[in-house]
Amino acid sequence: MSNYHQHDGTFKIGGDIEIKRLGYGGMQLTGPGVWGEAPDRENAKNVLRAALKAGVNFIDTADSYGPHTNETLIADALHPYPLDLLIATKGGFERTGPNQWRVNGHPDHIRQAIDGSLKRLKKEVIDLWQLHRVDSRYPVEETLGPVVDAVKAGKIRYVGLSEVDVEQVKRAEKTVPIVSVQNLYNLGNRQWESVLDYTAERGLAFIPWYPLASGPDKLKSKISGIAEKHHATTAQIALAWLLKRSPNILLIPGTSSLTHLEENMQGGNIALSDEDFAALS
Repeated sequence: MSNYHQHDGTFKIGGDIEIKRLGYGGMQLTGPGVWGEAPDRENAKNVLRAALKAGVNFIDTADSYGPHTNETLIADALHPYPLDLLIATKGGFERTGPNQWRVNGHPDHIRQAIDGSLKRLKKEVIDLWQLHRVDSRYPVEETLGPVVDAVKAGKIRYVGLSEVDVEQVKRAEKTVPIVSVQNLYNLGNRQWESVLDYTAERGLAFIPWYPLASGPDKLKSKISGIAEKHHATTAQIALAWLLKRSPNILLIPGTSSLTHLEENMQGGNIALSDEDFAALS
């Protein structure tokens, strides 16, 4: 696949924007329940800057993180942005309080979400805009209408989806080209194997959210044995397994800790053997 560059650990979004496969997810840089500002805003900005210094050039956020505070934080910390930095954001949720998420796929809401993200991120173009959830109250074609308009207007470069099955991806693709899918997926939760395989076949990026989960207790002893062998942590092995699972997987582990950030980045350097991978799989 022309999008895969396994030798240097990169992937081309849309066959065009080359990014490193180990990125950073901004969700944890908010208050409790993904609500409000980061408790220590200066530390949060330092974490974002440290991620870039460590080589990250792919950051994932959403208008619903905060809501809105995460996008503003990223702009405050990193703008003017390095030319090679891809910031992906998402829209399609309304927030009414901590840990409360209400899907809203109404075209008016989507239109406002796109324009709001552009403003908060201080961007003229969003390189990757993702529909955070499909809203069953509206045909996806209707929800994606403003997205198509934004692509035509040059406000959005590429479009992705989140938490979708294969049929939903295929249906959306009839309205607008899709370059990525962001679904729950990790060592312990592989319910979306079919979607991962579909994206790999099509050369689309697959972005697991909650990538650090190491799964059920029955896996713990296997992981700890492999972790010891590699002088690594369980979290690092969980990341290494994902990177080996498929070359179209892009990782966005999030943290508000500089120490954990460094640990996650080192997880990208662990090369699991085929035997290690098979034991975990």
